[in-house]
Amino acid sequence: MNIVDRFISYTKVNTTTNRENGAAGIMPSSEGQRVLALQLVEELKALGVEDIKIRDTAIVTATLPSNLDYEVPTVAFFGHLDTSAEQTNDTKAQILPYKGGDLCLNKELEIFLRQSEFPELENYIGDDIIVTDGTSLLGADDKAAIASIMDMLQYFKQHPEVKHGTVKIGFVPDEEQGLRGAKAFDVTEFGADFAYTLDCCGIGELVYENWNAGDVEITFIGTSAHPMSAKGKLKNSLLMAHKFIAMLPGGEAPEYTEGREGYYWVKQLAGNSARTVLKMDVRDFTEAGYAHRMAFLKQLSEQCEALWGEGTVVCKQADRYANVFNSLQGENRYPIDIAIDAYKANGITPRPIPMRGGYDGAALSQKGLPCPNIFTGAHNFHSIYEYLPVKSLYAASDVLKSVVKITAERFAPGAKA
Repeated sequence: MNIVDRFISYTKVNTTTNRENGAAGIMPSSEGQRVLALQLVEELKALGVEDIKIRDTAIVTATLPSNLDYEVPTVAFFGHLDTSAEQTNDTKAQILPYKGGDLCLNKELEIFLRQSEFPELENYIGDDIIVTDGTSLLGADDKAAIASIMDMLQYFKQHPEVKHGTVKIGFVPDEEQGLRGAKAFDVTEFGADFAYTLDCCGIGELVYENWNAGDVEITFIGTSAHPMSAKGKLKNSLLMAHKFIAMLPGGEAPEYTEGREGYYWVKQLAGNSARTVLKMDVRDFTEAGYAHRMAFLKQLSEQCEALWGEGTVVCKQADRYANVFNSLQGENRYPIDIAIDAYKANGITPRPIPMRGGYDGAALSQKGLPCPNIFTGAHNFHSIYEYLPVKSLYAASDVLKSVVKITAERFAPGAKA
């Protein structure tokens, strides 16, 4: 099966993540993820790879054994089964030739992929592009990754003369809900030395920096009173929360920041005059900056409590994931170098970018499995305008093949470091 057919077949399985089930601790959160996992198990068996396992959580793992007569580090590749909850409709993927200008996704509904809105389309003139009919996500995030990984495995099984070390693969659920699958993944049992996720953007982009991320929940406890006798008695927790928000640093919110600029995100506010809960996301690329932001919110909460009275402000903080760059320093940098060499081996200019978000590699890296992030070739994740140039999909698979080959060469006896 060629890589495009594989990808299209995966898009036909609705694997939309289910936030309610996820919040209830159910994994996978949607049954479609299990359906796709079982399909992948059968495809892996047909390819003839070994040690295929599927867990109750729908986590799938498998191994391509080494055909070398010497030891090299074991490389792994990961993709996630779920698609984002922004759209829940079934995907109707189509392949359209792109000749420039606007691309019509749905004539009846007058839905167009407009070049004026997405100028990077100009890079794909003359290419075939995989899109939807404009009524759903495409699901290249992250089914393009799965297709690329499966295509890579097929290549090595069909070409036993090509030397390679041990290759591990992992498909995990519910990445779109705080990296739940990766957080549940048993890195020790898996046995890889380094890994890559494919959960990024256009051809050439390479991620080995992302947020240090935390969750903050601040509860404001007021005092209720009937308005006819409220003077001097009523403490309105809603107003307390608004005053707290007003004291956050100006301009340090998602809508005002870019690149490596961190932020405080006021994400949810709910309550009444007696009790109000504020939920926030905290993000920063540096460990020191992240620690400063979390400490600032804690200190501000304590100061407000001192102003409004004991027990009026309760601040709870939790770390969500760390910057993968923290795990790719010194002797652990080699996964970055191998990826860069693999890009260049395929005539692709590496374009490292800081990811203003999280991906499974962040959780895996924290568990001791260094894990940069390779492109899928797709654009406009989480949008009905998501699209995937066919040549970029092939390029992603070719980069994986090169990673495996370069690993075998780099660690061969007598090879130069």
